[in-house]
Amino acid sequence: MSDYDITAANSVFTITVPGLYNTPITLENYAADRAFETTARDLAETAMSIDGYLNAGWIPTPVRQTISLAASSESGLVFEAIAAAQDAQRGLYRLGAEIQLPSIGRKYTMVRGLLQAVAVMPSAGRVLEARSFEILWERVLPAAL
Repeated sequence: MSDYDITAANSVFTITVPGLYNTPITLENYAADRAFETTARDLAETAMSIDGYLNAGWIPTPVRQTISLAASSESGLVFEAIAAAQDAQRGLYRLGAEIQLPSIGRKYTMVRGLLQAVAVMPSAGRVLEARSFEILWERVLPAAL
């Protein structure tokens, strides 16, 4: 691979759901324009004093991730099953995940996540559109592959 390779096509996203699935599941058939993304994490809480000083402190914050799957993706069934199991038990499952990005030689391990939001069905236009699923992670740990 060249130093300029930034393809996402060879990424591997594996999710674990202890107590629901006994083995890790590899997600497949992402949306074409955006497979997965995270929002920026706030690292500081700030307050300006009346006389112009910027006061700040470190704060722990979760990482929000959105996964977008094609309407035909079998992986959507995984998220439907998690949501249905949570509804049935009126409780939550903690998730784990790992994303491998070989093109840049990095992996990211996601820890103690919660499935927070699901698109219950694909939207329909000329064709069925991608579905999104949101997970809130306690932390994301980067490392070399």
